[in-house]
Amino acid sequence: MKRFESLSGWGRAAASGLLVALLAACSLEPTYKRPEVDTPVAFKETPAASATSAASAPSAAPGASAQDNGTWKQAQPADDAHRGEWWTIFGDPQLNALEEQAAAANQDLKAAAARVQQARAVTQAAKSDWFPKIDAGFGPTRERASAASQFQPDSAGGTTGTIWRAQTTVSYEADLFGRVGSNVNASRADEQQSEALFRSVQLSLQADVAQNYFQLRELDTDQDLYRRTVALREDTLKLVQRRFKEGDIGELDVSRARNELASARADAVGVARQRAASEHSLAILLGKPPADFSFAEAPLAPVTVRVPPGLPSALLERRPDISAAERAMQGANARVGLAKSAFFPKLDITGAAGFESATLGDLFKWSSRAFILGPFAGTALTLPLFDGGRRKANLAQARSKYDEDVAQYRQQVLVAFREVEDNLADLRLLDDQMREQNDAVQASQRAAHLSRTQYTEGAVSYLDVIDGERQVLTSQLQASHLSGTQAVATVNLIRALGGGWGDVTASDTAVGAVAPVAASGPVLASASAQQVAKQ
Repeated sequence: MKRFESLSGWGRAAASGLLVALLAACSLEPTYKRPEVDTPVAFKETPAASATSAASAPSAAPGASAQDNGTWKQAQPADDAHRGEWWTIFGDPQLNALEEQAAAANQDLKAAAARVQQARAVTQAAKSDWFPKIDAGFGPTRERASAASQFQPDSAGGTTGTIWRAQTTVSYEADLFGRVGSNVNASRADEQQSEALFRSVQLSLQADVAQNYFQLRELDTDQDLYRRTVALREDTLKLVQRRFKEGDIGELDVSRARNELASARADAVGVARQRAASEHSLAILLGKPPADFSFAEAPLAPVTVRVPPGLPSALLERRPDISAAERAMQGANARVGLAKSAFFPKLDITGAAGFESATLGDLFKWSSRAFILGPFAGTALTLPLFDGGRRKANLAQARSKYDEDVAQYRQQVLVAFREVEDNLADLRLLDDQMREQNDAVQASQRAAHLSRTQYTEGAVSYLDVIDGERQVLTSQLQASHLSGTQAVATVNLIRALGGGWGDVTASDTAVGAVAPVAASGPVLASASAQQVAKQ
């Protein structure tokens, strides 16, 4: 009979354990599915031949499959794919050195890396709820026991005494209805979002350094133009003064020549002021105080790199900001399940075992051992009944947050497509504009030469000379500005496409070449990037 009762007790315990396991496996978290977005099969600003070549190139992410004869593939997240050192395609050792310095010392990048570590710590804390919590304690308790609890008459009164305890306590919350699992999934999605945001900060830093560098070089070109213009105006002033002394011209031409020289010198100082500010901005990107950084002057060399845009679907894989928006949706989806679980029972299992006695000397005797299994206060299984609508409001908030993140994800995708199209259009039209501007520079130089020659012969007035020289300077400055804009637009396109292409080199992206898009490549050798790469 005793054996039967014992087996029945074990059976009840096994049945209870099985029930808890089934309830734990019953998660209320909705199945996550990436929302549909309107993705074109090719970029509008990409020529048909280039689009076909890019579409037939290897995919940007491992495991992505091509469909419809290579013109379309389903995007898969690849925000954790290693990005190459894309700035090396410009073939500029100075730019390469600046990028390395920025990756090692930029404070915004270090802050983003620290945020990743924080998110990982939060995920680890959420995972700890899967395990029981064990504590140990020691100390006295002063308490008064009632007469009724000791089966004594009311006239006996209670007894007061001190109880010494040394015990270990164990507490565990069963993962009923996926409460703990949903919290872990939400924390893990937040961690992945933080990592994607780190890569977004990293990409922005790399692009900002390259843009600032090219803008600095553009200002160096402008300074060189003004330096030559000032020298030319000085020679012109000497010529005008000589003719004035010879009586060939009046004082008015001398005053005009001096005005043009002073204006050129003032404009040169303005360019120098802009260059100083640009140099200071570059120093901050490198993590240095402006007083400790200076950069030698060097005019901008034309940028002939042509970047392959690839497929629009690959853009959803490559851009870290899009990946971050998707991770936010995953976290919001998990929190919907967490809010649903609040409507169902919660099971807390607690227990304690150790020693207790009325005196400290008898505390650790064998007869002083004691244990308790069950809640210290309240009940083990808690069923929520009424809370004034709080749980319902929390669930509505979680669902609305998910809807908000879906809208933000789709908006981010639209913004990404627009940025790529804008920069593709810039580069396509800049080629035509620069070609026409070069013709304008040559024509203005020819006109200026003729006006100077005719003025020396007395055939035209000095106003014609001034107008010719102004046209030369204006057209040269415009050509310099277009060269800088082309370099910056190239960097912007790389940023809009989500970063580098691994082993792609400058020779692969020369004029007229369409390089394949690859996801593999060297890892950035920065302390912050290596720190985040650790799992």
